[in-house]
Amino acid sequence: MTRFVMVWGTSSGAGKSWLATALCRAAARRGTAVKPFKAQNMSNNARVVAGLDGLGAEIGAAQYFQALAAGTEPGVDMNPVLLKPERDTASQVVVHGRVDAALGRMGWRERSATLAAAARESLRRLAGTCELVVIEGAGSPAEINLAPQDYVNLGTARQACGLGAFDGLLVADIDRGGAFAHLYGTWALLPDDLRGSLRGFVLNKFRGDAALLEPGPRDLQRLTGVPLAGVIPMVRDHGLPDEDGLFDAGDPRATRAGRLRIAVLCPPHISNLDEFEPLRRQPGVQLAWARDEAELSGADWIVLPGSKQVSGDLAWLRRQGLDAAIARHAAAGRPVLGICGGLQMLGEALVDPDGHDGDAGFNGPGLGLLPLVTRYERDKRVRRTTLHFGLTTGAWSPWAGVEATGYEIHCGVTVPHPDLPPASVALRDADREAIGWQRGNVLGVYAHGLFESPALLRAMWGASAPALDDSFDRLADLVDEQLDRALLDRLLSPSR
Repeated sequence: MTRFVMVWGTSSGAGKSWLATALCRAAARRGTAVKPFKAQNMSNNARVVAGLDGLGAEIGAAQYFQALAAGTEPGVDMNPVLLKPERDTASQVVVHGRVDAALGRMGWRERSATLAAAARESLRRLAGTCELVVIEGAGSPAEINLAPQDYVNLGTARQACGLGAFDGLLVADIDRGGAFAHLYGTWALLPDDLRGSLRGFVLNKFRGDAALLEPGPRDLQRLTGVPLAGVIPMVRDHGLPDEDGLFDAGDPRATRAGRLRIAVLCPPHISNLDEFEPLRRQPGVQLAWARDEAELSGADWIVLPGSKQVSGDLAWLRRQGLDAAIARHAAAGRPVLGICGGLQMLGEALVDPDGHDGDAGFNGPGLGLLPLVTRYERDKRVRRTTLHFGLTTGAWSPWAGVEATGYEIHCGVTVPHPDLPPASVALRDADREAIGWQRGNVLGVYAHGLFESPALLRAMWGASAPALDDSFDRLADLVDEQLDRALLDRLLSPSR
């Protein structure tokens, strides 16, 4: 019989994603065949996996990493619904790895039944392939205004109860304050049929002497009947990217002697920011997020990252005066790197007659640093590919001739500007199609995952970032040390 362990949180950012990742690795180390699941993710951090038809599809990065921690191949059933925010009131809807434009045009409540059915289908399939499913909730399961349509927390829990043995953990971020109230209030607002499945509370991001928590845990257990499963200390460098926001890259204005300072622009619709986590862990690199011109001061490299809405982020760059700062940086011969949407911004023009990126009829200039034109089309390219760097020069010469793997997620098609001298082709995919161009020290590529490639890191800096497996093991060690061991063994060990 399949077991299900669900990680609920008292809020977004409580620690659900990393705790689910840690539980996946801890279960795998116990010899349990485990897979992760999250019915619906809202994030612009996505990874490419095989779809139900075997072709490229996308899921949230959190479940991708959880699958790797579990020692299993990531797949679309692990995150059947992905919402990719485009504006404050609109998201692209991805179902089983593919964009569904019709659902994207519907209201949240109107589309919930369809999305819930897709999620149920995936959980049912997943449950038949493993001994344990570690489920990550979304936000809080106590949002009583959303409860009738909450298929992510409540609906998933009820389905799991019908498919096998179900247990829940509830995690709170104690560093924010109010953790005991958050835990008690969430427990009190859980539906009657699910409240009894809660097996333990987890206090996350604790700093100080745990003895000072008493009598809080004892009083909370008296009120709820639920024990404190453990207290997780504040861990600032667990090696995983933050699912919902920017990971800590340090003070953007600080400088560290002898380090290459890389400034990654941080526009409102930044996507796939998780791919920069390995840079933060490079000994010879200082990574900074930049939102204004002052934060670009002293940068050795400027990186324009992926974007969920390129035209909107390009307008933001101009409002901030960052376009002129980037131009000055490039004119001085200093390196500029554009990735995916960042590549598109570096070109001469963006053409979007049907509004696939932003507003229909948009036709505007790019930053003019590469002689390229991007036209947006309905179909999105989603695939993993082998990368072949050509004769890159200048700052990018260490990558000349290097082969690596990466992935593409974009809807624009980029071609050389017909009236300008061409840039040199710097990168080709497995089919030898050009997906990267260089002019001077300005390099634009469609491939994500450059800084996750050991080959490219070694070529540029002579060393790779610490392996993900090491990070997964550290997280598993942490929960094994800090959470109730008997409870963990009961929840995570194979049922034989």
